[in-house]
Amino acid sequence: MPMRIVLLGEPGGWHIERLRAAVVRRGHVATVVRWQHLTASLGNEGLRFGPAEVSAADAIVVRGMPGVATGTDRLESVVFRMDVLGCLETEGMPVVNRPRALEIAIDKYLSLAALARAGVRVPRTVVVQDAEAARAAFAALGSNCVAKPIFGSRGRGIALVSTATAAAAAVSAGGLGYLQEFLPHAGWDVRVLVIGDQTFAMRRIAAAGEWRTNISLGGRPEAFAPPTGWLELARRAAAAVGADVAGVDILPTDDGPVVLEVNAVPGWQGLQAVTEIDLANEIATLVERTARQTSDAGRSREV
Repeated sequence: MPMRIVLLGEPGGWHIERLRAAVVRRGHVATVVRWQHLTASLGNEGLRFGPAEVSAADAIVVRGMPGVATGTDRLESVVFRMDVLGCLETEGMPVVNRPRALEIAIDKYLSLAALARAGVRVPRTVVVQDAEAARAAFAALGSNCVAKPIFGSRGRGIALVSTATAAAAAVSAGGLGYLQEFLPHAGWDVRVLVIGDQTFAMRRIAAAGEWRTNISLGGRPEAFAPPTGWLELARRAAAAVGADVAGVDILPTDDGPVVLEVNAVPGWQGLQAVTEIDLANEIATLVERTARQTSDAGRSREV
């Protein structure tokens, strides 16, 4: 029986259009809804959500982050949009990824804390709120460290910090400093795409003169078969944040693999270029299965 799948994000993008096509090929209806079109109302009739496609959906797929680019309303917009997803899930709507997984993965500190609690090895990290604490953190982390925005992706806003003064400046610019030990590497890391219990991997090779390996910064994807233990590590990392679909970045070091980040709205354009597997179809299959399981569970409760 055909399902109604809502893809939450911006129409026209590479990922969302391939995901929409994959859902349609599987015999379902796929509708793209922009974040800013979400509405919510409540009253004697209970909770209601708009547009109509959202409330009528069999499942919602988050394909894009809930933030707005600029403006003082950024926090309110993000909180409201995540609130809507949370309420939809509470009402029984399958959401991929789950709202709580999105909240954890969006926040670099919260996601690394979840990984550390799960026993996953992550870089030593210090979050500070003043320049003096940043200087102390720099001294504790070594001669080099990495400053990152606590919210962000695709390597944007990440800088290599080589002096205590620079570490302090990283805090004064925004009032919060997220400082991480710099782990020397051979110019590449590994991205593992986790889709349910499946894993797909590539090696990301940094562009000449660039220490960051992000494809968006000129990194080059390469087919790669990681050791089985690395794939299991990626599954553990995705499970730690509660994500059914996740991009897990793993850096090999002399002391073993380290998980740098878990992305709960991962891109796979680079990975698709080095594999013959239709990754959008794998995600669509997972969404289909999740929606059916939720529907079956609901019927069981009614009986």
